[in-house]
Amino acid sequence: MRGESRSAVLGFPARAKPAVTARILPEPTRDARYDPACRRCPRLAAFLDEVRTAHPGYWCRPVPPFGDARARLLVVGLAPGMHGANASGRPFTGDHAGILLYRTLHAYGFASRPDGARAGDGLALTGCRVNNAVKCLPPANKPSPAEIAGCNAFLAADLATLPPRAAVLALGRIAHEAVLRALGRRLAEHPFAHGATHRLSGVPDGAVLFDSYHCSRYNTNTRRLTPAMFAAVFDAIAAHLNPVRTTPTLASLAAPSGGRSAPRGGPSELT
Repeated sequence: MRGESRSAVLGFPARAKPAVTARILPEPTRDARYDPACRRCPRLAAFLDEVRTAHPGYWCRPVPPFGDARARLLVVGLAPGMHGANASGRPFTGDHAGILLYRTLHAYGFASRPDGARAGDGLALTGCRVNNAVKCLPPANKPSPAEIAGCNAFLAADLATLPPRAAVLALGRIAHEAVLRALGRRLAEHPFAHGATHRLSGVPDGAVLFDSYHCSRYNTNTRRLTPAMFAAVFDAIAAHLNPVRTTPTLASLAAPSGGRSAPRGGPSELT
């Protein structure tokens, strides 16, 4: 497009700048899907205590699901990123991974605005909810198998609230496997692959699991995941949820006029 850089047309800012510290969300309530006081994983609890001391303005607790209570689409990421969801208290808010995710959700009618830079920015989701396989920030962005398993009951409870013929989008292999375990499915029968779909019988009845590479800084910068690839996954989701629908073009996923600066974070940040 005239007057725009190639990175802007593809949906990424040309240069990264530090993020503004996000405003902390109100205290969420405890239910089967989320426990704000959970400390069942000793390593994660101890790490959050350390990070809270270093960053007293950060959320530094389990991050709750965000979005529509009656969602037909559930997006599942891996875990909060240090300076993203762990700081803001909202999934994919304040780090690079949220740029492509919320821009795409907006283009497909699930989000009220194309960005989610900070909690309290007015972003609302309709028909969609965003969650993580692991609710707490893991050291080095790598939760252990035991920590993923320990958080799986919360994800299972969230999946159980979905209506018939819902869509679940797994961002990355770990999220994909966490969803399958939460639904009691065999991993070998549903291998992860970008763009793959998996029809799941039972609860939620008629749900389909959609796979995508995670929209992390590393994956988008190396073009392992492009806006066009991500849009193709959402085309499939839209076709499942709404068979007769006009889908957006790649241009609608480009950065807004003037672009948006990417929040800080390393190449391996999660959400």
